[in-house]
Amino acid sequence: MLELRPNCEFCDKDLPPTSNEAMICTYECTYCRDCVDQLENVCPNCGGGFVPRPIRPLKAWRDGVSLKHQPASTKRVHYKRERGELTSYVAKIRDIDPKDR
Repeated sequence: MLELRPNCEFCDKDLPPTSNEAMICTYECTYCRDCVDQLENVCPNCGGGFVPRPIRPLKAWRDGVSLKHQPASTKRVHYKRERGELTSYVAKIRDIDPKDR
């Protein structure tokens, strides 16, 4: 199940579980749309692409299945590598379609 991380790993913008701004990669690295644009759709952690993060229903349309029953994470995650290396990293990968990376 997705953690629904509470922030952009790059700029630390709040991304509540209902946010349409949250983008994730296959490892659930979480970034806001603005940072994904700056990163040219290259995850700085794994090199994958991003997709919009799904929004977990607020209401339990089925018993026990909702944000209330499976709450979002409150643990903030931050990008751990040197930002200076990102330009060359992104340049190497950005022109390769995510499915071919």
